[in-house]
Amino acid sequence: MSVEPEASGPTWPVPPKGGWTADDLDRLPNLPPHTELIDGSLVFVSPQTIFHESAVDFFKWQLRSLAPRGLAVRREMTVVIDSRNRPEPDVLVLRKGVVTGPGQTQFDVEDVILAIEVVSPDSEIRDREAKPQKYAKAGIPHFWRVENDRGRPVVYVFELEPASRQYAPTGIFHDDLKVSVPFPITLDLAEIMRDIEEPETP
Repeated sequence: MSVEPEASGPTWPVPPKGGWTADDLDRLPNLPPHTELIDGSLVFVSPQTIFHESAVDFFKWQLRSLAPRGLAVRREMTVVIDSRNRPEPDVLVLRKGVVTGPGQTQFDVEDVILAIEVVSPDSEIRDREAKPQKYAKAGIPHFWRVENDRGRPVVYVFELEPASRQYAPTGIFHDDLKVSVPFPITLDLAEIMRDIEEPETP
């Protein structure tokens, strides 16, 4: 007599009633890297593009070199907004003294000065709509959105309007980015593409 094999269970996490919480990200086993929590749901990201990787590296190292002493610049660390939202901005500028040690996995939203999102094809709606709305309501003072416009980086810069808790656009930058807040920053955006472009064949 043959025995039917037992059906294997799902290989993805099954959410509890009411959805996941921010603390669950540190407890759930075998989550893919860079998993985010948005409105109680786990969000898995697609493999990143070369543009995404180059842009994130560029802003991390440039901002680290320009930031006033004491501010921290980190890439791809989660931020706890509330019990149901723990997104992972691509680059963060943080207040002094919030890095507690090598085992730290998250930051409080109150400690974020600037959040940067580099848009990927699968993250357009999240990066253009859902995340900035949540960042603004949570009080993050500055938000930048970086996009690949036919091979050229474009940076959309926003500043929080405190009374409405909404972002107001303050500039769109194509070649050079120059702002005075959250601290003086001047960047040559063409640098993002210089390590991507193939050398010409002689």
